[in-house]
Amino acid sequence: MNTSAPTQANLVTPVLVAGCIVIMVSFAVRASFGVFQIPIAEEFGWARAEFSLAIAIQNLAWGIGQPIFGALAERLTDRKAIILGALVYAVGLVLSANSISPIGHQTYAWLVGFGIAGTGFGVILAVVGRAASDEHRSMALAIATAAGSAGQVFGAPLAEYLLTLLSWQSVFLVFAGLILASLMTLPMMKSPTTADRQELEESIGQVITRAFRDPSYTLIFLGFFSCGYQLAFITAHFPAMITEMSGPILPGGTLHNIGITTTSALGAIAISLIGLANIAGTLLAGWAGKRYSKKYLLAGIYTGRTIAAALFIAFPITPTTVILFSVVMGSLWLATVPLTSGLVAHIYGLRYMGTLYGIVFFSHQLGSFLGVWLGGRLYDAYGSYTTVWWVGVAVGAFSAVVHLPIRETRSPAVPQAT
Repeated sequence: MNTSAPTQANLVTPVLVAGCIVIMVSFAVRASFGVFQIPIAEEFGWARAEFSLAIAIQNLAWGIGQPIFGALAERLTDRKAIILGALVYAVGLVLSANSISPIGHQTYAWLVGFGIAGTGFGVILAVVGRAASDEHRSMALAIATAAGSAGQVFGAPLAEYLLTLLSWQSVFLVFAGLILASLMTLPMMKSPTTADRQELEESIGQVITRAFRDPSYTLIFLGFFSCGYQLAFITAHFPAMITEMSGPILPGGTLHNIGITTTSALGAIAISLIGLANIAGTLLAGWAGKRYSKKYLLAGIYTGRTIAAALFIAFPITPTTVILFSVVMGSLWLATVPLTSGLVAHIYGLRYMGTLYGIVFFSHQLGSFLGVWLGGRLYDAYGSYTTVWWVGVAVGAFSAVVHLPIRETRSPAVPQAT
């Protein structure tokens, strides 16, 4: 367990810098898997659902692993949890690179998913949140979240570029090396635990029991489901969806003139644009989260996503609408993360934030599993992504509503009995 110490007064700290680098590399690799959908399926003649299931399992494992790694970080130190996560991540990628069967990819996806959990939001946001002052916490969480989007900006295009030079197996090995290289930043990550006296006297079992008895925690858990559904489906299937459903990129057009000459390239650029727009959107969410009600901001974000997704699928899909949708959806993409994690920290305290946020994040990853798996399954059944897209619109509307009854007040800690 980390020892209690004062938080850092400055916004930009070594802990924040190190956390941003780790999460940026982790998410660059994670965001690229959709680019491999068609190459892997075509090489082995698999149905689209086969590799989709591997990505879905990866997301489910991420969700299961998140509270586990959060608890490990609180018990063993953050750095040890991150090292373990990176090692598992790299091993999963190496084994996947040598797999030639669907069951192999689906099995090793568990390792990749657990690796993402150890190098992703649950551990990184908790350590960044503990290291930040009350004044800077909301923005620090937003910056760390935006770093994940920065990884998404170059992850998919990097994968697309490397696939022109190397086999997909070799690209997986390159990504494994990048994950391990990010560990060089860990000497910078010395984070204090910030907790008041009551929090320090409360056991992890007590705080989890207190959260589970609180209807607001249940609503936060349920509301995060659609975020995972929408993000994972788009990350895994949007490049393929664009390749097959978008209108042609005409020679002499604007996109063609800037080097986007194929719908495959447009799909990779769309994922990159989502990440780029989300950097601004997430930072804005962090700024707003300090000044306005987090639950209403979350309801507004989910409403915006619902409207954007409904309009996109209701009209013909063209290269122009793909670009517009990517920018709009990107501005709302991970803006939910600093607000949701900040809401958990505000209501239940910082000491066990990693574990409590990890449990909430499990709901996010249940949505991710369903979004990715349904995307592949319904595509194979109907030859189209339209049905699963409309399901995403519906669950987005559900999340917009479910955040409204949350009580945004601090839940008092219960000290251990003496």
